[in-house]
Order: sequence, then structure tokens, then C-alpha cells
Amino acid sequence: MKGRGLFLFGVLLLAAGAAQGQISGNYLEFRTADVYTGPCFANAEVGLTGQEAVLAWQITSGAWSGVPLEGLAVVAVVKARATLGDPYANPLPANTVFIVDQHASEAQRTALMRFAQAQTAGLLNNVVAVEVAPIRFAMDEAGRHGYARLEAGDLVRLATRALTRADHFCTNEVVYYPPLASGLKHAMPVVAVEGSYRGNHLGMTWRENDRRGSFAGSFAY
Repeated sequence: MKGRGLFLFGVLLLAAGAAQGQISGNYLEFRTADVYTGPCFANAEVGLTGQEAVLAWQITSGAWSGVPLEGLAVVAVVKARATLGDPYANPLPANTVFIVDQHASEAQRTALMRFAQAQTAGLLNNVVAVEVAPIRFAMDEAGRHGYARLEAGDLVRLATRALTRADHFCTNEVVYYPPLASGLKHAMPVVAVEGSYRGNHLGMTWRENDRRGSFAGSFAY
């Protein structure tokens, strides 16, 4: 009976996983505060900046809730109430603008947004607008690790490069804020050569250069 119970439990776990589907791909994130930094820089920024973020997923294979998403991408632009990652302040409710791949069907657009929401513990639940646009998502450009590019219509630009010795200002830098998405297979801090948002749904736009405020990585669920 014990063996049969374990078998049935395993079947239920497989069924639960199949309900969402196996899915994998690439991930990029940009924040308006340094994520790879020392305490002196972080303490100077907390409460003053870092309320904004861009999260992007590129699906290379798989489906979500039975909807195939291979080859598609979704971008979430966030404006929170507090510095994202600050353990002493509540960033919620945060406003989110979703940008969904123009090549996605209506069902796929919904699945892309629900997939992103499922990875972010309520951060992306308050959706103020949904845009449909062409999304260019290139990871490890020209074979260079940490070099990535994201373009979502005319709304979002993100270009990253790998960290170098010149990016260590205090010599005690660490990953001060972890990625906003959960369950990433891999994530490394990188420098945002450019990070910008030019939409009109959040009451603000931004453009920053050479900030140690990005992550490049991958996911597999």
C-alpha cells in the first residue's frame, strides 16, 4: 500500500506539472538601481530610486496552460511604490505595463502574461495597460557571454555587457538585490549599457546608461 501511495503521489505531481507545461528560455531584467553593488552605493539609492524595472522572458521551447509559446517573448515594465528588493518597504501595489509579442495569438498573449505573473509573486498583478509590439530578444550577442539586447517596439530598449574590473568601485560588491523573477535556472549580474522605457502608461519614462542594474539568465520549469 505504501508503494502504491507513493506511485499515486508521483502521478499527481506529474499531472500538476503537465497542467502548466514544461517551458524554458532566456531572461533579462533591468532595474533603476544597482543590483551588483556595495552597501555604500545601495544605501545611497534605497528609497530614492529603484522603483522601476523591466522584466523580459524569451520562450525557446514549451507551453503554458496547454498553450504553445515557443519562439515568443513577453516584457513587463513595472513602477512600484518602493525600491524593489528593499526588505524594509512594501513595493506593492505596483503598476505593470505588459508588452506582448506581435506574433502571438490572443490565447498566446494571455498565456504569456499569466506565465510572467506566475513567476513574480504578485508583482505584476496590477496591469494598467497591454501593448502589442515586435520584440527583439538576443542573448549572448556575437557569442559574448553577458552581452544581450532587448527591443520592444518603441517602448523598451535594453543593451547589456559583462562586468569587468572597472565596474568594481568599492571592491566589496555583491549581488545586493536578487532577480525579481523566481525559479531562474541561471542569472548573472551585468551592466546595462542602455536601459530605457518611453511609454505613456506609468506617468513617467526613463533612460539610464552604464548602470550595474541588470540580470541576464535562463529559466526552465
